[in-house]
Amino acid sequence: MTFIHKELSQGRWQQLSLAEQIGNIGAELARAKSWERKNMVKQKNQALARALELIDLTLESVNRPSQLKEITRLREVVAGLFVGSAEVYASLADLEKIYLPFAILAKR
Repeated sequence: MTFIHKELSQGRWQQLSLAEQIGNIGAELARAKSWERKNMVKQKNQALARALELIDLTLESVNRPSQLKEITRLREVVAGLFVGSAEVYASLADLEKIYLPFAILAKR
């Protein structure tokens, strides 16, 4: 498998706290939102693909069922945004409400 985040996929990601992981996922989602506002579909999809990879790396490092459930749901929503599914019930702006507090927590 070819990773976009090669260094993170080799174990560095697991060394980050969950807040740092979600904050980094959020950074990619913020990039996707920015590209979406500019109608730059290719760049938006690239950011969403990077976010999905980070979510997958997070799923590999999570061991609590409650965390697994929430992160799996996040992946479902982001994947739906990536493929343009009509069954997605959240937007990139909605997701910002979820990841922004984690990004702030990770900065402390």
